[in-house]
Amino acid sequence: MTAPTLIATAAPTGDGGGGRRGRRRHPVHYRGQEVAWGYVFIAPALLLFLVMGVYTLFFSAQLSFVRWNGLTPMWEWVGLKNYADLLWASPVYAPVVHRAALNTLGVMVAVPLLTVLVSFPLAVVLNQARRFAGLLRSVYFVPYVTAGIAVYMAWQYVLEPNGAVNLLLRSLGLGSLEQPQGWLGNPATAMPTLVVIMVWSGVPVAMLLYLTGLQAIDTSLLEAAQLDGAGWWRTNLSVVWPLLAGTTAVITLLNVREALQGFQIFLIMTNGGPAGRTNVLGLETYDLAFQQELAPTLGLASALGWLLFFVALAVAIVNQRVAREKP
Repeated sequence: MTAPTLIATAAPTGDGGGGRRGRRRHPVHYRGQEVAWGYVFIAPALLLFLVMGVYTLFFSAQLSFVRWNGLTPMWEWVGLKNYADLLWASPVYAPVVHRAALNTLGVMVAVPLLTVLVSFPLAVVLNQARRFAGLLRSVYFVPYVTAGIAVYMAWQYVLEPNGAVNLLLRSLGLGSLEQPQGWLGNPATAMPTLVVIMVWSGVPVAMLLYLTGLQAIDTSLLEAAQLDGAGWWRTNLSVVWPLLAGTTAVITLLNVREALQGFQIFLIMTNGGPAGRTNVLGLETYDLAFQQELAPTLGLASALGWLLFFVALAVAIVNQRVAREKP
């Protein structure tokens, strides 16, 4: 009786093994179908990226080596002449680009620095707030969710000669500080005013990033610092600030990129004026492509755009190296 029992037991075991082998083949088949359907679903987006992204990228690179006004069916190949004209060769374009580069450099330094100096203390205070914390965070985040053009138009109205800023200064007895030609019309105050507006619009995201980093810090580290006799300032400067070095690097990179390539605020509020004091490289690229009276300039605009790209890439690489070396 023992042998038949063993045989009867062995037969189902063999069938079960075959069943398991069969079941192992089916998931592979289904997984292949899922992968195929995944490629089908992403194909439209991939095709759109290839057409609108890769093609335009290579077309722009080719355009930076030609002279073309965008209207004629033929263009003239000039090689590196567009780059040379922008950097030093042309007495018409090179001085304008140099001045725009200096303005851009000033914005690249001032905006990230002021954004960090404002957003970090604000995030620390909001992180320790007990009452109305959610309301305060929402209020401070309003500038970011508001449409940029509407905000810039509102700022123009506030900063005009008879705007709210001059009216406030006059009512406080500080009439000597008001600007009769408007804060955007005075060459001495136009760029600082735009920097303040850019910082005002950049603080919400930076504050949110800092707030997220603060909430991830182990509270035992702060308690240990307080037990060692560190006060509020010493704790935040010596303990919290070094722990958020990565967040600071991200915020700096985002604001540097915006200062380097962004031009919407300069186009809407000043259009580079007065007297070119607020002209930046992004706005100059736009002017060369669409608002330049001396045609043809699309090749120059593409060349300047690629110069901006290489500068932005270098800044990103340096920022990544610095952030990686920090403990």
